Amino acid sequence: MTDLVDQVRRSLREDTQREFDRRVEDQADRLREALREGRLDSPGFGLGIELEAYAVDGDGRLARVPESVFDADCERELGRHGVEFHTAPDPFDGEGISAQAETLRRHVRNVRRVAAREGLEVVLDAMWTVPPSEGTPAYLGDVIERDGVTIAENMTRSPRYCAIDNEVLARTGGTVGLSVPGAECDFPSILFESLTNSIQPHVQVPTAEAFPRYYGLAVRTLGPVLALATNSPLLPTDLYDVDDPYRLLDETYHELRIPVFEQSVNAAWEKVRFPDGIRTASDAVDALVADPTCAPFLREWIDDDERGDAFADRFWEFDHKRGTYWRWLRTVIGGQPVGGGDSWSIRLEYRPLPTQPTVVDNVGFQCLVAGLVRGLGAADHPLASLDRDLAERSFYSAVENGLDADLAWVTADSERTTDRAVIFDELFALARRGLREQGVPQATVEEYLAPIEERWAGRTTPSRWKLERVRDHLDAGQDFEEAVREMQSEYVRLSGTGEPFVRWS
Repeated sequence: MTDLVDQVRRSLREDTQREFDRRVEDQADRLREALREGRLDSPGFGLGIELEAYAVDGDGRLARVPESVFDADCERELGRHGVEFHTAPDPFDGEGISAQAETLRRHVRNVRRVAAREGLEVVLDAMWTVPPSEGTPAYLGDVIERDGVTIAENMTRSPRYCAIDNEVLARTGGTVGLSVPGAECDFPSILFESLTNSIQPHVQVPTAEAFPRYYGLAVRTLGPVLALATNSPLLPTDLYDVDDPYRLLDETYHELRIPVFEQSVNAAWEKVRFPDGIRTASDAVDALVADPTCAPFLREWIDDDERGDAFADRFWEFDHKRGTYWRWLRTVIGGQPVGGGDSWSIRLEYRPLPTQPTVVDNVGFQCLVAGLVRGLGAADHPLASLDRDLAERSFYSAVENGLDADLAWVTADSERTTDRAVIFDELFALARRGLREQGVPQATVEEYLAPIEERWAGRTTPSRWKLERVRDHLDAGQDFEEAVREMQSEYVRLSGTGEPFVRWS
Protein backbone atom coordinates (compact mmCIF):
# COMPACT_ATOMS: atom_id res chain seq x y z
CA MET A 1 0.00 0.00 0.00
CA THR A 2 2.83 2.42 0.87
CA ASP A 3 4.55 1.80 -2.49
CA LEU A 4 1.26 2.37 -4.30
CA VAL A 5 0.63 5.68 -2.54
CA ASP A 6 4.20 6.83 -3.09
CA GLN A 7 4.08 6.06 -6.81
CA VAL A 8 0.76 7.83 -7.26
CA ARG A 9 1.95 10.92 -5.40
CA ARG A 10 5.13 10.95 -7.48
CA SER A 11 3.12 10.61 -10.70
CA LEU A 12 0.95 13.62 -9.85
CA ARG A 13 3.83 16.03 -9.16
CA GLU A 14 4.24 18.99 -11.52
CA ASP A 15 7.92 18.25 -12.11
CA THR A 16 7.01 14.70 -13.19
CA GLN A 17 4.60 16.03 -15.79
CA ARG A 18 7.16 18.51 -17.13
CA GLU A 19 9.81 15.81 -17.54
CA PHE A 20 7.30 13.33 -18.95
CA ASP A 21 6.04 15.84 -21.53
CA ARG A 22 9.62 16.69 -22.51
CA ARG A 23 10.39 13.03 -23.14
CA VAL A 24 7.15 12.51 -25.10
CA GLU A 25 8.05 15.45 -27.37
CA ASP A 26 11.56 14.08 -27.93
CA GLN A 27 10.31 10.56 -28.64
CA ALA A 28 7.64 11.93 -30.98
CA ASP A 29 10.35 13.67 -33.01
CA ARG A 30 12.19 10.37 -33.37
CA LEU A 31 8.99 8.59 -34.36
CA ARG A 32 8.29 11.16 -37.07
CA GLU A 33 11.76 10.50 -38.42
CA ALA A 34 11.15 6.73 -38.28
CA LEU A 35 7.94 7.23 -40.25
CA ARG A 36 9.78 9.24 -42.92
CA GLU A 37 12.43 6.53 -43.18
CA GLY A 38 9.86 3.74 -43.62
CA ARG A 39 10.77 1.99 -40.38
CA LEU A 40 7.09 1.47 -39.56
CA ASP A 41 6.47 -0.41 -42.82
CA SER A 42 5.96 -4.15 -42.51
CA PRO A 43 5.61 -7.18 -44.82
CA GLY A 44 1.81 -7.30 -44.91
CA PHE A 45 -1.52 -6.92 -43.15
CA GLY A 46 -1.76 -8.43 -39.69
CA LEU A 47 -4.40 -9.21 -37.07
CA GLY A 48 -4.65 -9.21 -33.29
CA ILE A 49 -7.39 -8.82 -30.69
CA GLU A 50 -8.00 -7.96 -27.05
CA LEU A 51 -11.01 -9.39 -25.23
CA GLU A 52 -12.33 -8.43 -21.78
CA ALA A 53 -14.57 -10.52 -19.52
CA TYR A 54 -15.75 -10.70 -15.90
CA ALA A 55 -16.26 -13.32 -13.19
CA VAL A 56 -19.42 -14.41 -11.38
CA ASP A 57 -19.98 -16.75 -8.45
CA GLY A 58 -22.25 -19.78 -8.26
CA ASP A 59 -25.27 -17.53 -7.73
CA GLY A 60 -24.49 -15.46 -10.82
CA ARG A 61 -23.31 -12.45 -8.80
CA LEU A 62 -20.28 -10.40 -9.77
CA ALA A 63 -17.18 -11.77 -8.04
CA ARG A 64 -13.55 -10.80 -7.56
CA VAL A 65 -11.00 -12.81 -9.52
CA PRO A 66 -8.50 -14.63 -7.25
CA GLU A 67 -4.77 -14.51 -7.90
CA SER A 68 -4.68 -18.13 -9.02
CA VAL A 69 -6.64 -17.26 -12.17
CA PHE A 70 -3.95 -14.83 -13.33
CA ASP A 71 -1.46 -17.67 -13.44
CA ALA A 72 -3.44 -18.84 -16.50
CA ASP A 73 -3.73 -17.10 -19.88
CA CYS A 74 -5.16 -13.72 -18.90
CA GLU A 75 -4.23 -10.35 -17.46
CA ARG A 76 -5.79 -7.97 -14.96
CA GLU A 77 -8.31 -5.31 -15.85
CA LEU A 78 -9.41 -2.11 -14.09
CA GLY A 79 -11.81 -3.86 -11.72
CA ARG A 80 -10.83 -6.79 -9.56
CA HIS A 81 -13.67 -8.77 -11.15
CA GLY A 82 -12.23 -8.45 -14.67
CA VAL A 83 -9.83 -10.35 -16.91
CA GLU A 84 -8.38 -9.60 -20.32
CA PHE A 85 -7.31 -12.01 -23.05
CA HIS A 86 -5.12 -11.00 -25.95
CA THR A 87 -3.42 -12.54 -28.95
CA ALA A 88 -0.03 -11.96 -30.52
CA PRO A 89 -0.25 -10.71 -34.13
CA ASP A 90 -0.74 -13.15 -36.97
CA PRO A 91 -0.78 -12.55 -40.73
CA PHE A 92 -4.16 -11.51 -42.08
CA ASP A 93 -5.01 -14.65 -44.03
CA GLY A 94 -6.92 -17.87 -43.47
CA GLU A 95 -4.25 -19.48 -41.32
CA GLY A 96 -3.85 -16.29 -39.31
CA ILE A 97 -7.58 -16.07 -38.55
CA SER A 98 -7.60 -19.73 -37.51
CA ALA A 99 -4.59 -19.10 -35.27
CA GLN A 100 -6.28 -16.08 -33.67
CA ALA A 101 -9.43 -18.10 -32.97
CA GLU A 102 -7.54 -21.07 -31.57
CA THR A 103 -5.46 -18.83 -29.29
CA LEU A 104 -8.59 -17.17 -27.90
CA ARG A 105 -10.36 -20.51 -27.43
CA ARG A 106 -7.36 -21.94 -25.59
CA HIS A 107 -6.96 -18.91 -23.34
CA VAL A 108 -10.66 -18.73 -22.47
CA ARG A 109 -10.81 -22.49 -21.86
CA ASN A 110 -7.73 -22.46 -19.59
CA VAL A 111 -8.90 -19.48 -17.56
CA ARG A 112 -12.38 -20.91 -17.15
CA ARG A 113 -10.90 -24.18 -15.94
CA VAL A 114 -8.87 -22.46 -13.23
CA ALA A 115 -11.76 -20.17 -12.27
CA ALA A 116 -14.07 -23.17 -11.92
CA ARG A 117 -11.77 -24.60 -9.25
CA GLU A 118 -12.43 -21.39 -7.30
CA GLY A 119 -16.19 -21.73 -7.73
CA LEU A 120 -16.33 -18.98 -10.36
CA GLU A 121 -17.41 -18.65 -13.98
CA VAL A 122 -15.79 -16.29 -16.47
CA VAL A 123 -18.43 -14.63 -18.64
CA LEU A 124 -17.94 -13.14 -22.11
CA ASP A 125 -20.24 -10.15 -21.76
CA ALA A 126 -20.18 -6.39 -22.25
CA MET A 127 -21.71 -5.27 -18.92
CA TRP A 128 -22.52 -7.03 -15.69
CA THR A 129 -26.07 -6.58 -14.42
CA VAL A 130 -26.30 -8.84 -11.34
CA PRO A 131 -24.70 -6.97 -8.42
CA PRO A 132 -22.06 -8.45 -6.12
CA SER A 133 -23.16 -9.57 -2.66
CA GLU A 134 -22.65 -6.13 -1.07
CA GLY A 135 -24.49 -4.30 -3.86
CA THR A 136 -23.17 -2.21 -6.74
CA PRO A 137 -23.08 1.20 -4.97
CA ALA A 138 -21.07 -0.29 -2.11
CA TYR A 139 -18.76 -2.20 -4.45
CA LEU A 140 -18.00 0.78 -6.70
CA GLY A 141 -18.02 3.26 -3.81
CA ASP A 142 -15.66 1.44 -1.45
CA VAL A 143 -12.71 3.85 -1.21
CA ILE A 144 -10.12 4.74 1.40
CA GLU A 145 -7.77 7.70 1.76
CA ARG A 146 -4.03 7.30 2.37
CA ASP A 147 -1.87 10.43 2.61
CA GLY A 148 -4.09 12.37 0.25
CA VAL A 149 -4.47 9.50 -2.25
CA THR A 150 -7.87 7.93 -2.94
CA ILE A 151 -7.71 4.15 -3.32
CA ALA A 152 -10.70 2.23 -4.66
CA GLU A 153 -10.66 -1.09 -2.84
CA ASN A 154 -12.07 -3.02 -5.80
CA MET A 155 -9.72 -1.50 -8.35
CA THR A 156 -6.72 -3.56 -9.41
CA ARG A 157 -3.71 -2.45 -7.36
CA SER A 158 -2.04 -0.69 -10.26
CA PRO A 159 -0.24 2.65 -9.71
CA ARG A 160 -1.29 3.67 -13.22
CA TYR A 161 -5.00 3.02 -12.62
CA CYS A 162 -4.86 4.69 -9.22
CA ALA A 163 -3.03 7.74 -10.58
CA ILE A 164 -5.59 8.17 -13.39
CA ASP A 165 -8.36 7.90 -10.81
CA ASN A 166 -6.82 10.52 -8.56
CA GLU A 167 -6.11 12.95 -11.37
CA VAL A 168 -9.72 12.72 -12.58
CA LEU A 169 -11.04 13.14 -9.03
CA ALA A 170 -8.83 16.18 -8.50
CA ARG A 171 -10.41 17.81 -11.55
CA THR A 172 -14.00 16.88 -10.69
CA GLY A 173 -14.18 17.82 -7.00
CA GLY A 174 -13.86 14.26 -5.71
CA THR A 175 -16.86 12.66 -7.43
CA VAL A 176 -17.67 11.48 -10.94
CA GLY A 177 -21.22 11.34 -12.23
CA LEU A 178 -23.07 8.94 -14.50
CA SER A 179 -26.29 9.95 -16.23
CA VAL A 180 -28.09 7.49 -18.52
CA PRO A 181 -31.78 6.66 -18.95
CA GLY A 182 -33.15 5.50 -15.60
CA ALA A 183 -30.02 6.19 -13.54
CA GLU A 184 -28.40 9.28 -12.03
CA CYS A 185 -25.38 8.30 -9.94
CA ASP A 186 -22.35 9.88 -8.32
CA PHE A 187 -19.27 7.80 -7.54
CA PRO A 188 -16.11 8.55 -5.52
CA SER A 189 -13.94 6.84 -8.15
CA ILE A 190 -13.74 6.16 -11.87
CA LEU A 191 -14.12 2.47 -11.01
CA PHE A 192 -17.64 2.52 -12.46
CA GLU A 193 -15.91 2.32 -15.86
CA SER A 194 -15.32 -1.33 -14.90
CA LEU A 195 -19.01 -1.96 -15.51
CA THR A 196 -17.95 -2.39 -19.13
CA ASN A 197 -16.09 -4.96 -21.21
CA SER A 198 -14.96 -4.63 -24.80
CA ILE A 199 -13.07 -6.19 -27.66
CA GLN A 200 -10.43 -4.34 -29.63
CA PRO A 201 -9.58 -5.80 -33.02
CA HIS A 202 -6.17 -4.67 -34.28
CA VAL A 203 -5.41 -4.39 -38.00
CA GLN A 204 -1.76 -3.89 -38.96
CA VAL A 205 -1.34 -1.84 -42.14
CA PRO A 206 1.72 -2.55 -44.31
CA THR A 207 2.88 1.03 -44.93
CA ALA A 208 2.71 4.31 -43.07
CA GLU A 209 1.95 6.04 -46.37
CA ALA A 210 -1.24 3.97 -46.81
CA PHE A 211 -2.25 4.17 -43.17
CA PRO A 212 -4.22 7.49 -43.23
CA ARG A 213 -6.53 6.21 -45.97
CA TYR A 214 -7.36 3.05 -44.05
CA TYR A 215 -7.80 5.11 -40.89
CA GLY A 216 -10.22 7.50 -42.60
CA LEU A 217 -12.23 4.61 -44.01
CA ALA A 218 -12.33 2.85 -40.62
CA VAL A 219 -13.63 5.99 -38.89
CA ARG A 220 -16.65 5.97 -41.16
CA THR A 221 -17.48 2.33 -40.41
CA LEU A 222 -17.77 2.80 -36.64
CA GLY A 223 -21.53 3.43 -36.59
CA PRO A 224 -22.73 0.54 -38.78
CA VAL A 225 -20.33 -1.99 -37.23
CA LEU A 226 -21.30 -0.99 -33.69
CA ALA A 227 -24.99 -1.25 -34.60
CA LEU A 228 -24.43 -4.97 -35.29
CA ALA A 229 -22.51 -5.52 -32.06
CA THR A 230 -24.56 -3.83 -29.30
CA ASN A 231 -24.54 -5.86 -26.08
CA SER A 232 -24.85 -3.56 -23.04
CA PRO A 233 -28.39 -2.19 -22.73
CA LEU A 234 -28.69 -2.49 -18.94
CA LEU A 235 -26.76 -1.45 -15.84
CA PRO A 236 -26.76 -3.45 -12.62
CA THR A 237 -30.32 -3.35 -11.33
CA ASP A 238 -29.53 -1.59 -8.04
CA LEU A 239 -28.28 1.52 -9.86
CA TYR A 240 -31.76 2.21 -11.22
CA ASP A 241 -34.71 4.03 -9.69
CA VAL A 242 -37.38 2.25 -11.72
CA ASP A 243 -41.05 3.22 -11.57
CA ASP A 244 -41.95 1.77 -14.96
CA PRO A 245 -39.61 -1.00 -16.13
CA TYR A 246 -41.25 -1.18 -19.55
CA ARG A 247 -40.52 2.49 -20.10
CA LEU A 248 -36.89 1.91 -19.09
CA LEU A 249 -36.60 -0.90 -21.64
CA ASP A 250 -37.97 1.43 -24.31
CA GLU A 251 -35.70 4.35 -23.41
CA THR A 252 -32.39 2.71 -22.53
CA TYR A 253 -29.45 2.80 -24.94
CA HIS A 254 -28.44 -0.36 -26.74
CA GLU A 255 -24.77 0.29 -25.97
CA LEU A 256 -24.41 1.84 -22.50
CA ARG A 257 -20.72 0.96 -22.51
CA ILE A 258 -19.97 4.05 -24.58
CA PRO A 259 -21.53 6.69 -22.26
CA VAL A 260 -20.21 4.88 -19.17
CA PHE A 261 -16.63 5.05 -20.41
CA GLU A 262 -16.99 8.60 -21.71
CA GLN A 263 -18.56 9.93 -18.51
CA SER A 264 -15.98 8.21 -16.29
CA VAL A 265 -13.27 10.49 -17.73
CA ASN A 266 -14.75 13.37 -19.70
CA ALA A 267 -15.77 15.49 -16.75
CA ALA A 268 -12.02 16.07 -16.35
CA TRP A 269 -11.03 16.29 -20.04
CA GLU A 270 -12.73 15.46 -23.29
CA LYS A 271 -10.43 12.54 -23.93
CA VAL A 272 -12.88 9.70 -24.66
CA ARG A 273 -14.54 10.62 -27.95
CA PHE A 274 -15.07 10.05 -31.61
CA PRO A 275 -11.80 10.37 -33.54
CA ASP A 276 -10.73 13.18 -35.83
CA GLY A 277 -9.21 12.52 -39.23
CA ILE A 278 -5.54 12.43 -40.17
CA ARG A 279 -3.80 13.30 -43.44
CA THR A 280 -0.45 11.66 -42.66
CA ALA A 281 0.74 9.09 -40.16
CA SER A 282 2.67 11.89 -38.45
CA ASP A 283 -0.66 13.58 -37.72
CA ALA A 284 -1.47 10.66 -35.42
CA VAL A 285 1.75 11.33 -33.53
CA ASP A 286 0.93 15.03 -33.29
CA ALA A 287 -2.58 14.33 -31.98
CA LEU A 288 -1.28 12.11 -29.20
CA VAL A 289 1.34 14.66 -28.16
CA ALA A 290 -1.30 17.42 -28.04
CA ASP A 291 -3.70 15.34 -25.93
CA PRO A 292 -3.82 16.32 -22.22
CA THR A 293 -1.31 14.40 -20.15
CA CYS A 294 -2.87 12.15 -17.51
CA ALA A 295 -1.08 10.20 -14.78
CA PRO A 296 2.47 10.38 -16.18
CA PHE A 297 5.11 7.83 -15.22
CA LEU A 298 8.80 7.75 -16.05
CA ARG A 299 10.60 4.72 -17.43
CA GLU A 300 13.15 4.47 -14.61
CA TRP A 301 10.33 3.89 -12.12
CA ILE A 302 9.45 0.63 -13.84
CA ASP A 303 11.18 -2.69 -13.21
CA ASP A 304 13.19 -4.00 -16.14
CA ASP A 305 10.87 -6.99 -16.59
CA GLU A 306 7.90 -4.62 -17.08
CA ARG A 307 9.43 -2.47 -19.81
CA GLY A 308 8.58 -4.63 -22.80
CA ASP A 309 10.27 -4.86 -26.20
CA ALA A 310 12.91 -2.66 -27.83
CA PHE A 311 10.31 -0.20 -29.11
CA ALA A 312 8.74 0.20 -25.69
CA ASP A 313 12.17 0.71 -24.15
CA ARG A 314 13.10 3.49 -26.60
CA PHE A 315 9.68 5.18 -26.65
CA TRP A 316 8.43 4.29 -23.19
CA GLU A 317 6.82 7.59 -22.21
CA PHE A 318 5.19 8.05 -25.62
CA ASP A 319 3.75 4.55 -25.42
CA HIS A 320 2.59 5.15 -21.84
CA LYS A 321 0.72 8.28 -22.93
CA ARG A 322 -1.04 6.28 -25.65
CA GLY A 323 -2.68 4.34 -22.80
CA THR A 324 -4.68 7.47 -21.92
CA TYR A 325 -5.35 8.59 -25.49
CA TRP A 326 -8.91 7.35 -25.56
CA ARG A 327 -10.49 7.61 -29.00
CA TRP A 328 -12.95 5.10 -30.42
CA LEU A 329 -10.40 4.47 -33.16
CA ARG A 330 -6.76 4.71 -32.17
CA THR A 331 -3.43 4.57 -33.97
CA VAL A 332 -0.86 2.25 -32.39
CA ILE A 333 2.74 2.78 -33.43
CA GLY A 334 5.33 0.18 -32.58
CA GLY A 335 5.26 -3.52 -31.97
CA GLN A 336 6.72 -6.42 -33.88
CA PRO A 337 5.38 -6.65 -37.43
CA VAL A 338 3.95 -9.93 -38.64
CA GLY A 339 6.59 -11.71 -40.65
CA GLY A 340 9.38 -10.54 -38.34
CA GLY A 341 12.17 -8.21 -39.32
CA ASP A 342 13.89 -5.35 -37.56
CA SER A 343 11.23 -2.73 -38.30
CA TRP A 344 8.21 -1.82 -36.21
CA SER A 345 4.60 -1.52 -37.32
CA ILE A 346 1.59 0.78 -37.45
CA ARG A 347 -1.90 -0.50 -36.80
CA LEU A 348 -5.53 0.42 -36.26
CA GLU A 349 -7.02 -0.29 -32.85
CA TYR A 350 -10.80 -0.50 -33.31
CA ARG A 351 -12.20 0.32 -29.88
CA PRO A 352 -16.00 0.82 -29.76
CA LEU A 353 -17.09 -2.82 -29.81
CA PRO A 354 -18.55 -4.55 -26.74
CA THR A 355 -17.46 -8.03 -25.74
CA GLN A 356 -19.54 -10.61 -27.61
CA PRO A 357 -21.10 -13.76 -26.11
CA THR A 358 -18.76 -16.39 -27.62
CA VAL A 359 -15.32 -16.76 -29.15
CA VAL A 360 -16.92 -17.32 -32.57
CA ASP A 361 -18.79 -14.01 -32.27
CA ASN A 362 -15.71 -12.12 -31.15
CA VAL A 363 -13.56 -13.50 -33.95
CA GLY A 364 -16.46 -12.78 -36.29
CA PHE A 365 -16.18 -9.07 -35.52
CA GLN A 366 -12.42 -9.26 -35.89
CA CYS A 367 -13.01 -10.65 -39.41
CA LEU A 368 -15.72 -8.09 -40.14
CA VAL A 369 -13.54 -5.13 -39.14
CA ALA A 370 -10.41 -6.35 -40.90
CA GLY A 371 -12.26 -7.53 -43.99
CA LEU A 372 -14.28 -4.33 -44.26
CA VAL A 373 -11.29 -2.01 -43.93
CA ARG A 374 -9.29 -4.10 -46.39
CA GLY A 375 -12.21 -4.38 -48.82
CA LEU A 376 -12.87 -0.63 -48.78
CA GLY A 377 -9.24 0.01 -49.59
CA ALA A 378 -9.06 -2.63 -52.32
CA ALA A 379 -12.20 -1.24 -53.96
CA ASP A 380 -10.91 2.34 -53.82
CA HIS A 381 -14.27 3.01 -52.22
CA PRO A 382 -15.50 6.62 -51.82
CA LEU A 383 -16.67 6.15 -48.22
CA ALA A 384 -13.82 8.44 -47.10
CA SER A 385 -15.80 11.32 -48.65
CA LEU A 386 -18.53 10.94 -46.01
CA ASP A 387 -18.48 14.02 -43.79
CA ARG A 388 -16.80 13.23 -40.49
CA ASP A 389 -19.62 14.87 -38.48
CA LEU A 390 -22.19 12.66 -40.20
CA ALA A 391 -20.11 9.63 -39.30
CA GLU A 392 -20.02 10.82 -35.69
CA ARG A 393 -23.81 11.27 -35.56
CA SER A 394 -24.19 7.83 -37.12
CA PHE A 395 -21.99 6.36 -34.39
CA TYR A 396 -23.90 7.90 -31.48
CA SER A 397 -27.21 6.94 -33.06
CA ALA A 398 -25.95 3.33 -33.08
CA VAL A 399 -25.04 3.73 -29.39
CA GLU A 400 -28.63 4.69 -28.58
CA ASN A 401 -30.64 2.69 -31.10
CA GLY A 402 -28.59 -0.27 -32.29
CA LEU A 403 -29.89 -1.66 -35.56
CA ASP A 404 -32.58 1.06 -35.67
CA ALA A 405 -29.90 3.76 -35.82
CA ASP A 406 -29.91 6.63 -38.30
CA LEU A 407 -26.79 5.58 -40.18
CA ALA A 408 -24.90 7.47 -42.86
CA TRP A 409 -22.97 5.93 -45.75
CA VAL A 410 -21.59 6.63 -49.21
CA THR A 411 -22.15 3.85 -51.72
CA ALA A 412 -19.71 2.56 -54.30
CA ASP A 413 -21.47 4.86 -56.79
CA SER A 414 -20.71 7.89 -54.56
CA GLU A 415 -24.35 8.22 -53.55
CA ARG A 416 -25.17 9.35 -50.02
CA THR A 417 -27.61 7.02 -48.31
CA THR A 418 -29.29 6.42 -44.97
CA ASP A 419 -31.02 3.22 -46.13
CA ARG A 420 -29.85 0.56 -43.69
CA ALA A 421 -30.59 -2.27 -46.13
CA VAL A 422 -28.31 -0.67 -48.72
CA ILE A 423 -25.65 0.08 -46.10
CA PHE A 424 -25.46 -3.41 -44.65
CA ASP A 425 -25.65 -5.16 -48.02
CA GLU A 426 -22.66 -3.17 -49.19
CA LEU A 427 -20.85 -3.47 -45.85
CA PHE A 428 -20.92 -7.27 -45.90
CA ALA A 429 -20.04 -7.43 -49.60
CA LEU A 430 -16.98 -5.26 -48.94
CA ALA A 431 -15.98 -7.33 -45.91
CA ARG A 432 -16.17 -10.49 -48.00
CA ARG A 433 -14.10 -8.83 -50.72
CA GLY A 434 -11.44 -7.85 -48.20
CA LEU A 435 -11.26 -11.38 -46.85
CA ARG A 436 -10.94 -12.74 -50.38
CA GLU A 437 -8.16 -10.24 -51.13
CA GLN A 438 -6.26 -11.76 -48.22
CA GLY A 439 -6.80 -15.30 -49.45
CA VAL A 440 -9.14 -16.34 -46.66
CA PRO A 441 -10.86 -19.63 -47.60
CA GLN A 442 -14.60 -19.50 -48.12
CA ALA A 443 -15.17 -21.99 -45.31
CA THR A 444 -13.41 -19.67 -42.87
CA VAL A 445 -15.40 -16.69 -44.12
CA GLU A 446 -18.66 -18.55 -43.54
CA GLU A 447 -17.61 -19.82 -40.12
CA TYR A 448 -16.91 -16.38 -38.71
CA LEU A 449 -18.56 -13.73 -40.88
CA ALA A 450 -21.86 -15.48 -41.67
CA PRO A 451 -23.10 -15.42 -38.02
CA ILE A 452 -22.58 -11.64 -37.94
CA GLU A 453 -24.31 -11.23 -41.29
CA GLU A 454 -27.24 -13.26 -39.97
CA ARG A 455 -27.76 -10.67 -37.24
CA TRP A 456 -28.78 -8.14 -39.88
CA ALA A 457 -30.89 -10.68 -41.77
CA GLY A 458 -32.72 -11.56 -38.55
CA ARG A 459 -32.69 -7.98 -37.18
CA THR A 460 -31.20 -9.18 -33.90
CA THR A 461 -28.26 -8.32 -31.66
CA PRO A 462 -27.36 -9.36 -28.11
CA SER A 463 -28.80 -6.09 -26.78
CA ARG A 464 -32.13 -6.74 -28.49
CA TRP A 465 -32.12 -10.29 -27.17
CA LYS A 466 -31.49 -9.06 -23.61
CA LEU A 467 -34.23 -6.44 -23.71
CA GLU A 468 -36.74 -8.89 -25.21
CA ARG A 469 -35.95 -11.52 -22.58
CA VAL A 470 -36.41 -9.04 -19.74
CA ARG A 471 -39.70 -7.90 -21.24
CA ASP A 472 -40.86 -11.53 -21.50
CA HIS A 473 -40.08 -12.12 -17.81
CA LEU A 474 -41.90 -8.93 -16.83
CA ASP A 475 -44.90 -10.12 -18.83
CA ALA A 476 -44.75 -13.39 -16.86
CA GLY A 477 -45.14 -11.46 -13.60
CA GLN A 478 -41.58 -11.07 -12.37
CA ASP A 479 -40.38 -7.78 -10.96
CA PHE A 480 -37.58 -5.88 -12.70
CA GLU A 481 -34.72 -7.27 -10.61
CA GLU A 482 -35.96 -10.84 -11.02
CA ALA A 483 -36.48 -10.35 -14.77
CA VAL A 484 -32.95 -9.06 -15.30
CA ARG A 485 -31.44 -11.80 -13.16
CA GLU A 486 -33.35 -14.46 -15.10
CA MET A 487 -32.22 -12.97 -18.43
CA GLN A 488 -28.62 -12.82 -17.24
CA SER A 489 -28.67 -16.42 -16.05
CA GLU A 490 -29.91 -17.52 -19.46
CA TYR A 491 -27.24 -15.40 -21.19
CA VAL A 492 -24.45 -16.96 -19.10
CA ARG A 493 -25.72 -20.46 -19.84
CA LEU A 494 -26.00 -19.92 -23.59
CA SER A 495 -22.72 -18.04 -23.81
CA GLY A 496 -21.01 -20.97 -22.11
CA THR A 497 -22.11 -23.35 -24.85
CA GLY A 498 -19.88 -21.58 -27.37
CA GLU A 499 -22.65 -21.53 -29.98
CA PRO A 500 -22.76 -18.28 -32.01
CA PHE A 501 -25.33 -15.81 -30.72
CA VAL A 502 -27.60 -16.18 -33.78
CA ARG A 503 -27.95 -19.90 -33.06
CA TRP A 504 -29.49 -19.26 -29.63
CA SER A 505 -33.11 -20.26 -29.20
